Parts: sequence; C-alpha cells; structure tokens
Amino acid sequence: MALSRSARLGALATAAASFCLIAAAPGPHPGSDGVGDPYFPQLGNGGFDVRHYGLDVAYNPDTDRLDGRTTITARATQNLSSFDLDLQKLEVTRIEVNGRRAKFTRDGDEIRISPRDHLGKNKTFTVTVTYGGVPEALSGPIVFGSDYGWMKTTDGVFVACEPNAASTWFPSSDHPMDKAAFDIRIKAPKGLTGVSNGRLVDTYDKGGQTVAHWRESKPMATYLATATIGKFDVKKGKTPGGTPIYVAIDPVLENSNNVDVYGVTAEVTDYWSKVFGPYPFEETGAIVDDMPQAGFSLETQTKPVYSAIRSESTIAHELAHQWFGDSVSVDQWKDIWLNEGFATYSQWLWSEHKGTQTAREAFLAGYNARPADAPFWQTVVGDPQRDTMFASAVYQRGAMTLQVLRERIGDKAFFKLLPAWTAQNKYGNANTADFIKLAEKISGKQLDSLFETWLFTKGKPAL
Repeated sequence: MALSRSARLGALATAAASFCLIAAAPGPHPGSDGVGDPYFPQLGNGGFDVRHYGLDVAYNPDTDRLDGRTTITARATQNLSSFDLDLQKLEVTRIEVNGRRAKFTRDGDEIRISPRDHLGKNKTFTVTVTYGGVPEALSGPIVFGSDYGWMKTTDGVFVACEPNAASTWFPSSDHPMDKAAFDIRIKAPKGLTGVSNGRLVDTYDKGGQTVAHWRESKPMATYLATATIGKFDVKKGKTPGGTPIYVAIDPVLENSNNVDVYGVTAEVTDYWSKVFGPYPFEETGAIVDDMPQAGFSLETQTKPVYSAIRSESTIAHELAHQWFGDSVSVDQWKDIWLNEGFATYSQWLWSEHKGTQTAREAFLAGYNARPADAPFWQTVVGDPQRDTMFASAVYQRGAMTLQVLRERIGDKAFFKLLPAWTAQNKYGNANTADFIKLAEKISGKQLDSLFETWLFTKGKPAL
C-alpha cells in the first residue's frame, strides 16, 4: 500500500515520538548499597523489597563453623542491573539469581551481585547465596559495650542481633524497613536443639544431625531473627487466652531463681493482648540460655532470648516489644525510643497491673532520682545518635514521655491510643511524627510542645 506524502510525514512523526518515549524510559541501573539510615548508611539495600528468606544453616559447635545457604525471594522496585546484599566476614562460594550463576564482588560488608539478565521493575526474583565460615560477634559501644550477634556458648550459640548483626550469620537486606517472612532450618548435632522464630514446622534426624524447621509467616525485621542452639528443656502449650507458647530453658539455669518463665510469659502475653490489641503473631515464648557474657535480653520475634533467667519485669518488657518494635518497627534507628520507651513504660504498666507501683510513682522515682545536671538529661531521646542509641535515657526518658502524655490527654484517650497505634502500623514501620499525629488525632489536643520538650530538648524538663 502506498502512503500519501502527508501520511508518510505523520508516520515519521509518530515513529520519532515513539523513539523518544523509548529513549526516555529508565534503563536498568544498580540498586543502592543502603536504605539511607543516618546511623547505618550501608544497612539494608535499595532497588528491591525482600518478601521471604529461606535460611538453611548447619552449625558445628566443635569448630564454631557455620555453613549456610540462603534463598531470598524479592520484588524489584526498579529496573536492576545489579543489587547488593549485606554479609559480614563469612566467605561466599556461589551466588545464583533465578537459578543461574551470577557474578559478584565484595567491598567490606557489601556484596554486589550482577545477574546475567537485568531484573525488570516489579518482577519477582530469587537469589541463592552459598557461604560459610566462623561468624564473628560484633562489639563496641552500641549495645552497652557487650558483644552481640552470633555468640558462642558452652554448648552452642546465643543469637541476638539488634541492631546490625543479622548479617553476621546470613546474607540479607539488614534494616528494619525491609521486613519479610522466614523459613529457618537449623542443623546441629544430635542432642542439641535449634530454636528460632514462629512455629516449629518439623524436626528430623539426618545422620548424626538433627534438623529443626521453623516458620515465621508474619513480616519480620532481620535483627529479630534467631537461630539459638544448645541443650534446652522445652515446654509447650497454650496461654489461658489461647495463644500457642514454646519456652526453651537451658537446664543449667532451671533452679537459678524463682521466676516461672513459662507462667509469666503466658500471663503477660494475655494481658498485653488486652491493653495493646490482639497478639500479632502465631506463637509466644522464650529462649533462656546460659550466656553470662551477654548482659542483655532481646525481643526476637515470637520468642525473646534471655541470657539468663530474668525478672518478671524484664519478661514484661521483652513481650511488650512484640507489639512495639516487632509488629510496629522503626523507620530509622533514630526512632528507637518508639521501641524502648514503650517497652519500659510497659514495665511500669505491669507493676501498676500487679498493684506494686503505679506508673506515676515509677515516673516520679526516676525523675526525682536524677539531678538537673546529670548526664542522663543530655541525651536527645528522639535522635540519640548511633553509639548511644541504647542509652538509659532512651528507655527511661522515653517512658517518662509516655507518662506525661498520659496525664495530658487522660487515661481514656491514652489507652485508646496504644491499640490504635499497633493496629494502624501492624507488620509495618512508623516514626515519631506518625505517633504524634495519631496522639493528636485521638486526643484532640495540640501536643507538639510536649514531645519537643521531652524528646528533642536537652535538660531536665520542669513538671
């Protein structure tokens, strides 16, 4: 068919416009090597969103060697030519993307992966990393000067990774903004028990090894994953309110004091379910290990890890984190008071519930015990800085902020606010501005000055 001159010109113009559109479409480019958290600029990774981790880890306590194979299912959020994963120290031997071997390079804790084919935006892909070595715990000022991460014990390992140590034992996008479901398979010598997050799907023997398969189907931040291994006495059942419970206690500790970890965990879980909204996960519990070098406990999702038998108050704190920190996670690590201030205030609420001390009395005791020139009042709770993000003021002044808020807006609004916060942000991320906005909406009060004084201003506030 012959075209008239005007038709030919029109066709040429259309073709030129189409070419411009094609040329303007963004081509594939590398994902960023971090999510931009000011405290940890290279934690997490850009260009994709992890949906699921499949972790297969085999641990030899005699040599402390870990051999792992991690399969990550993710969705590309841009056209990707390459992307990063976080992994500290361990040696990578092979990486596959969508079943095909991929090239990779390493720069410190960053692995840059270049798949054979570019990954299109919104496309789901898998990356499988085979790796191994002796994991190294992290140390430094961040966590009270304690080691944290993958920590060797006399009969296995104690695994507690907040804030940046998940990547000491598996390749990941190691930031709370990238939450995902997990399947974790732990292989250890017979006689040892591997305990992790979620529900126990299966356990079976393979040669001289036992494999435990755990599944956490709800979104989880990487730092909340655990693969604690050792000799444990396990008790399972349901709380009076019907939530499945799994408690593993190192037999060395069973008679160390009078706290009934199983009973308190059940009681606290049910009570917080009334105060904070329904329990957000499939199982509650505890992992209690003999780990004196770690002077802390951590709210690993569904089963907090305790480095010794801890007090009833500590159990109340870690279980409150299942709502504040685990289900509702921080946008950035500077928002950490949303985890620790809330969990500390929960300890005060627990004492109030048990009739030993009101939250007001706990507030005044802490406030009056610290003179105006105490260093405590110099921490900016709403942005405490990386090396002091777990300073006592983040916990205590954070809790004080909530008591001042409660007195300002009244009990009715305050106890409406807590479950509204956990419901609004369930399985997601949030920041301080989000909390202030919701508090103002529910209370009908202007609260900027209250939060500015208690969270962002140095010095001891006047009452």
